[in-house]
Amino acid sequence: MSRAVPDLSRARLLLSNDDGIHAPGLAVLERVAASLSDDVWTIAPEVNHSGAGHSLTLKRPLHVRRITERRIHVDGTPTDCVLLAVNKVLADHKPDLVLSGVNLGSNVAEDVTYSGTIAAAMEATLLGLPAVALSLDVGIGQAPRWDTVEAHCAEIVRTVVKQALPPGVLISVNFPDCGPDEVKGVKVTTQGFHQVRSNVVEAKDPYENPVYWVGMQVRESELDPNSDVAAVEKGYISVTPIHMEMTDFATLEQLKQLF
Repeated sequence: MSRAVPDLSRARLLLSNDDGIHAPGLAVLERVAASLSDDVWTIAPEVNHSGAGHSLTLKRPLHVRRITERRIHVDGTPTDCVLLAVNKVLADHKPDLVLSGVNLGSNVAEDVTYSGTIAAAMEATLLGLPAVALSLDVGIGQAPRWDTVEAHCAEIVRTVVKQALPPGVLISVNFPDCGPDEVKGVKVTTQGFHQVRSNVVEAKDPYENPVYWVGMQVRESELDPNSDVAAVEKGYISVTPIHMEMTDFATLEQLKQLF
């Protein structure tokens, strides 16, 4: 069972992400974490793994390289990073809290199934650790408002970890695309839903062979006012509990009648 973290100042924090060790969002999270605790470790992918989902590297060995004692990168996925951190690098003193992000781009609605940011928090949750995934909405062609994250993130984390999370539950936080003083507040939300239309572009390689580029998906939203999608679009910080249990119990009962 995930546990509460009543005193963050004495907690060991593990940071990871999916944008890679050199991502600006991770640098922001490191500054936020340093304001919460003196015991902060960063173990993140060597390169960008956006869209990796909850994937593991199984068919080759992983290399762990230290930049400093507490800043480490792994040539693997976000899931690999958390797994190695908890079972090897920090095995003698496991983290009290895992923070993943801050992702460049929101992770709302079905994004949670693709996101390596969410996946790092999922792996921590499976290992019995409280975990918070953090993401920043960014408009196309707009500069990310990292200042909004820095202004609000620490207090969000402090509030979220005051009580123990149930088994299998992580927290997904999404910051809106606006300035720090323009944030309208915090909303506790459900996971929303997008109507997704595929965006696959066909092209040719230098040898005239067909190749395909998976682009940003085109999404149309029917906004549930209680959803993460609606909250972020309206300028609120969304805080969404995500459960690893994905069984649909209504269908379960129907299938029992058939079998």
